[in-house]
Amino acid sequence: MSQFVNDLGQPVGEPLAQWVEPAHPSPEPMDGRFCCLEPLAPERHAEELYAANVLDKDGSSWTYLPYGPFGSFERYYEWLQAMSQKDDPLFFTIIQKSDGRAVGVASYLRIMPASGSIEVGHLHFSEQLKRSPVATEAMFLMMKKAFELGYRRYEWKCDALNAPSCAAAQRLGFSHEGTFRQATVYKGRSRDTAWFSVIDIEWPALSKAFSQWLRPENFDELGEQRARLSELTQAALQQRS
Repeated sequence: MSQFVNDLGQPVGEPLAQWVEPAHPSPEPMDGRFCCLEPLAPERHAEELYAANVLDKDGSSWTYLPYGPFGSFERYYEWLQAMSQKDDPLFFTIIQKSDGRAVGVASYLRIMPASGSIEVGHLHFSEQLKRSPVATEAMFLMMKKAFELGYRRYEWKCDALNAPSCAAAQRLGFSHEGTFRQATVYKGRSRDTAWFSVIDIEWPALSKAFSQWLRPENFDELGEQRARLSELTQAALQQRS
């Protein structure tokens, strides 16, 4: 039950007298220790992205996306070109700092400044990027930028059958909010959509968890993590509950 009531004695949501509608995210680079996110530029990124994508021999990385796999470089370039012209979704290329190569893409989408809500999605991580500190830091940088802009809610949605995506969301500190049944149709299939979110009051504790995990001392001489991010983010969320 809400602690706030209106003049009629009805429970209502918390007043937001001090909240200011955030700006639309701009296509500016985001820089980290392991990676840099650059605005998607097909003329610079397409060849490296395509080369990274073809390491996925069976095309399984595209199963839960509404597009792909692309049968040729030309088709992939056309798709990248179309996406690079949009501001919602707003696409970024993930550049791996160890070799300066483009290894994946991510975007902001369903950008709703008036509601203070923004989603991360269109994630396509190449085999080089999956389960790496580069991927984790890329997600941290995007979440950090969104909350710094003043968004109140940061969403992650995926096919409810996409177990790796659901697990990744919870590892990153997102809370599962439920499943929307028969939410959409893609590739001729029905999709139930799992919803996850992080909200602004959770971000300070989660930011500390990410910063702790990303510290150089959290990785041994072989690059293996010492503390697991899932343990750090879950502990951060428990502090808020």
